[in-house]
Amino acid sequence: MAKPGDLKLQDGSRIAVIGGGPAGSFFAYFTLMLADRVGLDLEVDIYEPRDFSLVGPPGCNMCAGIVSESLVQNMAAEGINFPPSVVQRGIDSYVLYMDVGAVRIDSSRREARIGATFRGSGPRDVKDVKWDSLDGYLMNLARDKGAKHIRARVNKVEWDADPATIPLAERRLTLKTQDGKSQTYDFVAVTTGVNTALLKVFQELNIGYDMPRTTKAHIREYYLGDQAIEKYIGASFHAFLPTLPNIEFAAIVPKGEYVTLALLGEDIDNATVDAFMADPAVKQCMPPGFEFDKIACWCGPRINLAGSAQPYGDRIVFVGDSGVTRLYKDGIGAAYRAAKAASTNVVFHGIAREDLAKHYGAFCRAMESDNNLGKFMFAVVRQIQRFRFSRRAILRMAMEEQKRPPTAHGGMSMVLWDMFTGSAPYGDVFKRTLHPVFWSNLAWNMAVCLVGRQDVSRPTQSALESGNQ
Repeated sequence: MAKPGDLKLQDGSRIAVIGGGPAGSFFAYFTLMLADRVGLDLEVDIYEPRDFSLVGPPGCNMCAGIVSESLVQNMAAEGINFPPSVVQRGIDSYVLYMDVGAVRIDSSRREARIGATFRGSGPRDVKDVKWDSLDGYLMNLARDKGAKHIRARVNKVEWDADPATIPLAERRLTLKTQDGKSQTYDFVAVTTGVNTALLKVFQELNIGYDMPRTTKAHIREYYLGDQAIEKYIGASFHAFLPTLPNIEFAAIVPKGEYVTLALLGEDIDNATVDAFMADPAVKQCMPPGFEFDKIACWCGPRINLAGSAQPYGDRIVFVGDSGVTRLYKDGIGAAYRAAKAASTNVVFHGIAREDLAKHYGAFCRAMESDNNLGKFMFAVVRQIQRFRFSRRAILRMAMEEQKRPPTAHGGMSMVLWDMFTGSAPYGDVFKRTLHPVFWSNLAWNMAVCLVGRQDVSRPTQSALESGNQ
């Protein structure tokens, strides 16, 4: 049996990356970059059947396409800047809608902006393609580093020798594709996400991998046109905290001439979607008389709700949704951080299970611990949503904060911003809620709203529009 640290990549080692989304492209990019720094010559093949230049489902990886400001800043530090053709809009504010009112909130950190992107080249009804795919852009970054794109779908992975009799150092993993071809690799990175049956294959390899627990989300694209976007949506992230069961939160985000509707929660079905569309707050956000049945594109992807307990094994690692990712949001940013951690592990520390457990495993455990804290925070939000006075208190507190200079802890406004966008770890958000000023302000607003009977006044449409210019 190979000892920890004994099994390492060598000159000429071959790596397969299964999945060409952000997790796969980031892993390939960082692996080749780090290998080049230490003078290690590697071959990296990315298996991805999609053509990201296509519109609609054939070129899309089924995601809302939100890029957090933390990812933008981290990539800028690497010398990577998203071009305007990839980030259709920069989001610098959000509008929070509840059944008791709505409020527009500017980020208290002026540099804090999020980006809205298409994972493919746009919804399926696009006639004139004006945008570049986020996934295609990241794939090209990996290819520029030396990765090879193989447009084929992997349908089987197996050892090239009997694990019961052949030592790990002498066996490799063989990938077989739907066209009948096969290749053998020294290491495999699985970055497929969770919307694939391929993950079941890895449970049969007896490497200790279990699939993540998932739930169903709902994403739609609607065409509005430039004028309607500017008038009703603007450069704002429109967030909803509905009282409907199953929905943790929902968002409407502008992208070019379209908006993306994302509903996140547990097992969202058609009845839940219909009930959400009938909510007056949702209708307030969109142009008057907007027909919600005119859908440009939609999908109901599975999303990671609880990561795999062991997203690694001998000569294999699971990065992104197939391993561990951020709860409900910032999946692209999480893929970036996980890919960088995994790449550092395989280049510098080794590719045996024990090596991956010590380094990459520690990263995944920290992310899952943060997710557990996020689940606790969403549970608290659900309890607050049970009572009308407490919903009014949240809205009133956020409104009052907009009248004063930003504070160090950010208040309710920044807590909600980071909860919605994923721009900060849940742990950081939770620490800010423990600030004495936060609790004193929340208690005061709850007392005011418990005594008062009227709802917090809803801002006029003109007020929302003026902030969107």
